[in-house]
Amino acid sequence: MEIELISFDLCPYVQRSVITLLEKEIPFKRTNIDLANKPEWFLDISPLGKVPVLRINGNILFESAVINEYLDEITPPSMHPQDPLQKAVNRAWIEYGSELSNLSFRMLITDDENVVEQSVQGLRDKFEFLEKNLAAEPFFNGAAFSLIDAAYAPVFIRMEYLLKQAVDNLVPPGCERVLAWSDAILSRPSVQGSIIDRFTELATERFRKRGGILLQNL
Repeated sequence: MEIELISFDLCPYVQRSVITLLEKEIPFKRTNIDLANKPEWFLDISPLGKVPVLRINGNILFESAVINEYLDEITPPSMHPQDPLQKAVNRAWIEYGSELSNLSFRMLITDDENVVEQSVQGLRDKFEFLEKNLAAEPFFNGAAFSLIDAAYAPVFIRMEYLLKQAVDNLVPPGCERVLAWSDAILSRPSVQGSIIDRFTELATERFRKRGGILLQNL
């Protein structure tokens, strides 16, 4: 089976799939594209014009959550809970993690200080809500690293390597479970292996060029 991950090197959703591939020890080829100048061949195979796209023996999958569940199903043991209800709960919280990713991206790319402030407060509110719903440790479901942990890893990576340079207390006081979860995720070899060389430098440069004000003076 030939598996190719078509990606953009700084995309958090791509990173979710890279972590899953590394966690499952699945051999894959990675092909990076420039999202500002998408090649025609990519537009021909990507229905939404977004990354990641997984190409398996000529077949196409898109959307990171779908890609990761497929990868999980073809390589046991599963990184999803076996209980159908708990699996559904995990899927719902994965979607919640996408909201966190979108808020952090909005914060990094905007040239409007009001949008930065709104995004910071939005993230803090979401972390406080997440804190109330974290019961297991060290990972979301307990001892085993799961797809939901892979889904939140890009958020915590960007907090550690980008956002904390510019924003104090992005995770509000009292959210010790969130911080402990972040530490456990960031120490995972598959997560560290998903971080490209010079990530902080390249991401900072990208957001500065896009006009984001948050990282301009760092």
